[in-house]
Amino acid sequence: MERLAGVIKEVGFRCTRCAKCCTQAFNGHVFLLDRDVTAAKAIDPAALEPAPKPEFCDQNGTFYVSGYALRAKDDEAGSCYFLENGRCQIYDRRFAICRIYPYMLHREPDETGKVDWRQIAGLDQHGEYGTVIPADGCLAIARETTEYENAFLTQEIDFLETINEHFTRKRLRHVQKVYDDRMRAFAKGEPITVMAYYDGQLEKHRITP
Repeated sequence: MERLAGVIKEVGFRCTRCAKCCTQAFNGHVFLLDRDVTAAKAIDPAALEPAPKPEFCDQNGTFYVSGYALRAKDDEAGSCYFLENGRCQIYDRRFAICRIYPYMLHREPDETGKVDWRQIAGLDQHGEYGTVIPADGCLAIARETTEYENAFLTQEIDFLETINEHFTRKRLRHVQKVYDDRMRAFAKGEPITVMAYYDGQLEKHRITP
């Protein structure tokens, strides 16, 4: 916790409201925790879609993904569903990943492929740096970031346990060739069936490119 707080203090990130982080062009998809999916469903269910890159595909061609993502608009940048004129329309109710951004606490490869701990997303690509953040503020951010990462990992584990039980009970198995074939067909315009994990259950969706 102290190490992460130290990184946050050293970087001193300050949001400049450029809204880059609210676009697919800059950040890819926005994965939501279960509790945020519940909140999004209450605000506008149309804002949700199964997260991209499903983890599994059974022998029948059904895909399985560990949760939901925020839908992006069909504009050049792939703006967030809730972004209007560069401003978040639900800022006071924004989701966990939006609250902690750009902070993180997980391992991922950099541009050279080296896997290491990452604490800041989009470093030197947006916002301002060198802002003085009080020590207690840095610790508060570090706690919230760590809580998010723990919740994310817990949800991933729950998803894997659910898939294991579902596949065993239904006598299913992951088949990589079926996965690849169906993805190629999807890219050519064919719909696919995706089971999205939410709150211990798998919710069925028919997705069209």
